[in-house]
Amino acid sequence: MRSGNPSLKKEAFEKFDTVGSGQTMTIGGTVNRTFILILLVLATFVYSWNQFVENPGSVLPLILIGAIGGLIVALITIFVPKVSPFTAPLYALLEGLFLGAISAQYEAQYGGIVFQAVLLTIAVLFSLLLVYKSGLIKVTQNFRMGVVAATGAIFLVYLVSFIGGFFGFNVPYLHDSSPIGIAISVVIVIIAALNLVLDFDFIENAAASRVPKYFEWYGAFGLLITLVWLYLEILRLLSKIRSR
Repeated sequence: MRSGNPSLKKEAFEKFDTVGSGQTMTIGGTVNRTFILILLVLATFVYSWNQFVENPGSVLPLILIGAIGGLIVALITIFVPKVSPFTAPLYALLEGLFLGAISAQYEAQYGGIVFQAVLLTIAVLFSLLLVYKSGLIKVTQNFRMGVVAATGAIFLVYLVSFIGGFFGFNVPYLHDSSPIGIAISVVIVIIAALNLVLDFDFIENAAASRVPKYFEWYGAFGLLITLVWLYLEILRLLSKIRSR
């Protein structure tokens, strides 16, 4: 799971709510940075995917480099936003390595599942953007706290599951394809999707607060984290459904 802490994002730009006459963050600039990051993800995604096709056994190092390296770079970026013009592209490249290999494995088992997951991720992104811009969802303090709390709870469950795996312990229903397991995945997908709303709100408020220009990379980075998480959760949900 990949997800930035929305409260950390909020705290980060509130430290810079006023700037001088220099360049400041814009929504358009953030959109452009987001497209750049997505293109970087796609570049290493294709490379990692092709490596799996040629030799499935060769992608484990790519998965480890992408997952561990991506986590380290993400943490650096979250706590030091000023370096995001350098770390955000690096994060995108690392995530592409991870996603390409993982996606190829799912595709080998369930033909067509990656295309479905990508389409659903894009559909959720633009649907929630439309809902947010229409004002149907208001990002109140209670809404923000609820989403952050739910995201934190999911992170803790995944952490327990990961650590428990070394001792033969599995969190019940989390990874199986039973109706309860599928329902859990649906809830996680919903929470991941709601994080997009927090990202939209962060970008809009940061631009309105005239924070420094480098926050365009930071905003794009936060949005990419959520998109990666959402895509992976949709992929897992579809695999559970297909396995039945």
